[in-house]
Amino acid sequence: MKALMLAAGVGSRLYGDDYRQPPKSLLRFAGATLLERHIRVLQSVGVDELVMVLGYRHDEILAEVRAIGARDYVRSLYNPRFRGGPILSFWTAREVLREGAPVLFMDADVLYDPRLIERLVTSTHGNCFLLDQAIEPGDEPVKLCLRDGLPVDFGKKVEGTFDMIGEWPGFLTMTPEIAARMADAAQALVDEARMGVTYEVAMRDVLVSEPPGTFGVEDITGIPWIEIDFPADLLRAEKKILPRIVGPAHDTHDAAAHPAPMRGTGRVGHG
Repeated sequence: MKALMLAAGVGSRLYGDDYRQPPKSLLRFAGATLLERHIRVLQSVGVDELVMVLGYRHDEILAEVRAIGARDYVRSLYNPRFRGGPILSFWTAREVLREGAPVLFMDADVLYDPRLIERLVTSTHGNCFLLDQAIEPGDEPVKLCLRDGLPVDFGKKVEGTFDMIGEWPGFLTMTPEIAARMADAAQALVDEARMGVTYEVAMRDVLVSEPPGTFGVEDITGIPWIEIDFPADLLRAEKKILPRIVGPAHDTHDAAAHPAPMRGTGRVGHG
């Protein structure tokens, strides 16, 4: 299995117009960058390779890869249009999705307990979403909707009646066949010039077009995680989430993150 990580964005909701700030994958918690933590966790669960789609300040991310001794583990792709919409980063990895191997998709800006990834890669479902029942109200969380225990809809805005709606933390495993269909869905959106949509739109297009049972779900409610989108998330990550994290990515040293003043609302896996 290979991991595919999108790490090209500028982090405008976190930094505003201050482009002197590092990519979010280089935020530090307890002495380790998010990227180092990701790599430690992926290696601990037997993932063979990490493919990163880079854009904003990509040279700094590659320097961190070298600094942590992961040059032979990380393959990078460059998205020159990283300001043009998130679907373009997913589309940049289309050939990786077609390489014929299982894929673990992951966001770069999530601080999480390693059990989150362990739950996903040991699932009996080849195509598997994670779901946290502790979802906050509003349009910001990406919602995963279940009916009869199976995922049937997905996105920030959903309509209909469902047995359960939980939050998707940004991690998904795919069989080679479904990964290739994801690449086709991303290509279709780019061909239609729908550059303003998120990659979740491509994922939803595949989800709703496949027979029921193609995708499964693993419930990670109670496992700590946070997606770092806003300045307030940095404080919540350090004060609320980091103390609850255990495992191979947490065996780090002294320095903590450098949180900015609180603003906005972030999303936290509470449990």
